Amino acid sequence: MHEAIMRVDQELTLASKQLGQSAEIAQCLVSLRLARRVRQGEAAVRAGLSRATAQRIEKGDPGVAIGALLRYLDAIAPGMNLLQLLSGDDPAIIALERRSRPQRVRDLSAAEMKALDF
Repeated sequence: MHEAIMRVDQELTLASKQLGQSAEIAQCLVSLRLARRVRQGEAAVRAGLSRATAQRIEKGDPGVAIGALLRYLDAIAPGMNLLQLLSGDDPAIIALERRSRPQRVRDLSAAEMKALDF
């Protein structure tokens, strides 16, 4: 007799803390990919994954194998490991964060205000 193979929904078996960690890893991967200006489809091809699997990884699907996630990371940032990803200290991510910060605007001097008065 053959045993029935039953697919387990990982979201039902994980605690909310673990689901949150999965989502955090996904967000770090998305930020890294965007900061390094790598298209999702390109990263998927480099990793030997389908685009659907890349989408699942980036959505934080806990059912994706850790090996696929690590291959995807390596396709985006060759040589980077998971601990480095989570540290968030990649130069591309730091530059992206700096670009997205609001810039402080200083008050104009009286002379500048007078020059602009029309």
